[in-house]
Amino acid sequence: MSRRHHEEAEIMKLHGRTSQAPQVALAALASAALLACGVKPPADRVRAAGQVEATDVQVAAQVGGRLLELRVTEGDRVVAGQVIARLDTADAELALARARAERDQVDAQLRLLRAGARIEDVRHAEAQLATAQSDVGATEAELASAQADVERFDALLASNSGSRKQRDDAVTRRDVAKTRVQGAQDRVRAAREYLAKLRAGSRREDIEGARARVAAADAQIATWQKAIADATLAAPVAGIVTEKLADVGELVQPRAPLVVITDLDHAWANVFVDEPAVPRLRLGQGATVFTDAGGAGLPGALSYISTKAEFTPRNVQTAEDRSKLVYRVKVAVDNKSGVLKAGMPVEAEIPLQPLH
Repeated sequence: MSRRHHEEAEIMKLHGRTSQAPQVALAALASAALLACGVKPPADRVRAAGQVEATDVQVAAQVGGRLLELRVTEGDRVVAGQVIARLDTADAELALARARAERDQVDAQLRLLRAGARIEDVRHAEAQLATAQSDVGATEAELASAQADVERFDALLASNSGSRKQRDDAVTRRDVAKTRVQGAQDRVRAAREYLAKLRAGSRREDIEGARARVAAADAQIATWQKAIADATLAAPVAGIVTEKLADVGELVQPRAPLVVITDLDHAWANVFVDEPAVPRLRLGQGATVFTDAGGAGLPGALSYISTKAEFTPRNVQTAEDRSKLVYRVKVAVDNKSGVLKAGMPVEAEIPLQPLH
């Protein structure tokens, strides 16, 4: 066989082997060529890693006091509205009793002002005025007599027939009489003003002032009633008690947290999706969350897609993944079964939506 024929035979053999290669090999070669050009084959879903998060609620009293009762401990499940703690209210109850007594007093004053003067009160005031006026007349007579004595003893001393002591005693009686006259006149003036006030009735400003004191007393009562109510603490949400921060007998400060409740029923997964897949995600679309334990996964829905790129958080397992630019996606999960725990690593499988 000539050299030319030999070459033709080799070519025919090669052609025969090539024509018998399966189509899979051709697809692999094409895929490799696309990858070499930086083009990835299309996918209908993406898997993203992250971890479970849940809402932590600190339960604190608005008031301070000694902790009398703490009905929960770490790991207990509570429902919303369940009483979990109670503080001492002895001081607040005493203050409430005082506030109620003060309110009764100012309310009685207001009622008297509104009712006005009684007839017997007016008559009594008229009698007091008459007595005071009579006292003025009597004391003025005493003063006139004392003044006459002083003048008489002055004349006797001038004629050297009187006593200096008698004259000094007369001056003392006169000064005392002057004081009594002034006191009687003051009583007349006060009695006249009181009688005029009774006859005129209560002034508007007096009634308004009494009404304001009643309102202030009511506010004080409400303040102490609220303090007593706030001393009983109820769970604001359903969940698991994950921290106990106080013990029975401790004196706790206002707004100091006593326990932490974690709402695992409404947990979510924060996962991090590579940038190329983000345009094909939609709020509200379904997703499935998987744990390391395997299983069918938990259904969820996308409730948040970040608008800012970031590097994968440090708690993602591999250095290669941490170097990627990703977007945070929040997957809300119905976790009433309690499968998911806060901080648990998970993966979310998210179907990709059409671009248009």
